[in-house]
Amino acid sequence: MTRIRRGYIARRRRTKIRLFASTFRGAHSRLTRTTTQQKMRALVSAHRDRGRQKRHFRRLWITRINAGIRENKVSYIYSRLIHDLYKRQLLLNRKILAQIAISNRNCLYMISNEIIK
Repeated sequence: MTRIRRGYIARRRRTKIRLFASTFRGAHSRLTRTTTQQKMRALVSAHRDRGRQKRHFRRLWITRINAGIRENKVSYIYSRLIHDLYKRQLLLNRKILAQIAISNRNCLYMISNEIIK
């Protein structure tokens, strides 16, 4: 009997996994089984950390807004400012407010004074 060559599907799957893991160190980029395990681990970490990243940035924005308010000696705390913003229907989210607090502190002071009136 003549030798039968195998198909290309499994080789194509392994090549795709190996390309994904090509930047990993050591056996994690060379051996098929560990490469597959590391790919699954990397994808799980990426999925988990997308949610964490959103949480971390929200915490950072809140901290920056709070620091900007307290530095300007405004008679406000963060929660009262956000509450009054929603009450006044001003469409400024925390990301924009944090950028204003960093780059243009006078503008944040003006916004908070407008809300007080």
